[in-house]
Amino acid sequence: MASKVWSEDLFSCPVCLEILKDPVTTACGHSYCMGCIKNCWDQTDHTGVYSCPQCRKTFTPRPDLGRNTMLAELVEELKKTGLNRPSAQRYGGPGDVPCDFCTGRKFKAVKSCLTCLASYCETHIKPHSEVTPLKRHKLINAIGNLEQKLCAEHQRLCEVFCRTDQIFICWLCADKKHKSHDTVSAEAERTGKQKQLGETQTEIRQRIQERLKETDELKQAVETLKRSACIEIKESEKIFTELIRSIEKIHTEVIELIGANEKAAVNQAEGRMKKLEQEIAELRRRNAELKQLSETEDHIHFLQNFQSLCAPPEAGDLPSVTVNTDISFGAVRKAVSELKDHIEDFCKGELVKITTTVNEVAVYSLQAPEPRNRAEFLKYSCQLTLDPNTAHRNLCLSEGNRKVTWRRETQQYPDHSERFDRYTQVLCREGLSGTRCYWEIECSGGWASIGVTYKGISRKGGDRSCGLGYNDKSWSVYCSDSSYTARHNNNETTITAPCSPRIGVYLDFNAGTLSFYGVSDTMTLLHRFQTTFTEPLYPGFGLHWYDSPVTICQLN
Repeated sequence: MASKVWSEDLFSCPVCLEILKDPVTTACGHSYCMGCIKNCWDQTDHTGVYSCPQCRKTFTPRPDLGRNTMLAELVEELKKTGLNRPSAQRYGGPGDVPCDFCTGRKFKAVKSCLTCLASYCETHIKPHSEVTPLKRHKLINAIGNLEQKLCAEHQRLCEVFCRTDQIFICWLCADKKHKSHDTVSAEAERTGKQKQLGETQTEIRQRIQERLKETDELKQAVETLKRSACIEIKESEKIFTELIRSIEKIHTEVIELIGANEKAAVNQAEGRMKKLEQEIAELRRRNAELKQLSETEDHIHFLQNFQSLCAPPEAGDLPSVTVNTDISFGAVRKAVSELKDHIEDFCKGELVKITTTVNEVAVYSLQAPEPRNRAEFLKYSCQLTLDPNTAHRNLCLSEGNRKVTWRRETQQYPDHSERFDRYTQVLCREGLSGTRCYWEIECSGGWASIGVTYKGISRKGGDRSCGLGYNDKSWSVYCSDSSYTARHNNNETTITAPCSPRIGVYLDFNAGTLSFYGVSDTMTLLHRFQTTFTEPLYPGFGLHWYDSPVTICQLN
């Protein structure tokens, strides 16, 4: 037996995913760490019904569990001889539409038929170009979830849009239940929405031009600031060289003050320009999405995505800026000259005046207040999507990569260096930095970790440093069905607060704050991390229970 290749997964606890410790076996035949199954059943003591986390078989009363001695000895023996990781299997890329007619492993579909309501690979699509009756069918580029485009009652394609009820229906529904309603074909409805989409695109392009102009003004202001600071430093040096030794110390302080203010002002302006560039990039990305939507052949897909993509662009979290075009340190020079005349008796008082004058020189000024209610938090809402390349192979992504569920079945993800191979975790595609961001999460059943991490978090192996909050690269809040725990760098803080199915996360990158809120009629602060962020942060989630999904909420 020792010479046989054994998989570590065969001897892993389904709850903690670690090698079994003090293994026990339930009456249904599944094995767990004694501590893990006891903790699970402790959570359901109030119901009096206990179930197997894998097969859901129930037991009443609570079974008495004893250590599985044979399995424990086998695990110890195999630890000595070595456990091997299972070889990775290669599958097609996630997100591909499978062919409905392939058997076994399915090829990628290239076309979908709106008449047959099926998707075909290159081989199985050939009859549609060779058989006369099939040539009249309408083909489009392959799309998934064709069944969602069927009328639940008549099993016909929903190609009619009811403006009265704002829903898609089939022609039979239009002739019966919606006969008196304002109904049009999906194509006709799309035509009207297409014009609105064009208006939105025009507004976005105008916003881009405005931000580009503002960026140029800031660049010019920074250059003026640098030139002015350079001139004033030289002039101040000439004046201070004429003063007596007693004010040499004050001389140095003023020079350092001017230089420090220049650096701070430049850093502020460069940070502002970075935010503007990010907003420009986001506006361009959205414009590209709108262009792609406007060119799609699928009217249903167009209308389903129109509302979320065609909402008028918000002004963003960057307030308008008035650029100071007349930057000068002349007042500083005057103050230094007066200081020379008054000599030592007035040195301290004049230094206060110099400090005040220097601090008043700035490229721009703005300070947005902290959000106080949910409406203000929503002004900083951001769109997040889960990255399939990071998802553990037992995590199933759905709803446009906004929902993740822990499944027993292995998902067909390809090998990737950024994938978590032991911890059931997944990260978002979007890296957040230099701005304020807000998003909300729904946890069905609890038992999940919600947090953010630098990109350099460990992904491979079962070391705890891979877990969100167990290293210096990540911050998280663990949610169970009865409590919360904040984690960072393997330090834990128990949180006493009412449990909420929806959690709000607010990131102020520049201020170095990451806050977690219970969202209901009011915003209840659960925990706030205060630090200095040095890299872009990627939102991430860890799932700790089967069939208890985590969903990134759509925020309007």
